[in-house]
Amino acid sequence: MTLTREQIRGDIAGALGEDPADIPFDENLLDHGLDSVRIMTLLEQWRREHGVEADFADLAEQPAIDAWAPLLGAS
Repeated sequence: MTLTREQIRGDIAGALGEDPADIPFDENLLDHGLDSVRIMTLLEQWRREHGVEADFADLAEQPAIDAWAPLLGAS
């Protein structure tokens, strides 16, 4: 199953213990408390569940959902 922007946001919110509505699509996720360990955990989950092939470095370079969506193959 392909990831969606909403699912990415939901997974990030879950990792941060936040409401998905509080996580903007276009803002730096590091400013919302996302760290490298959580990024790696999410990436491993997405690889396992969705066949994502993105690299950690790509996600860390631009930590925003709008930047991640194309890298993660999100619709």
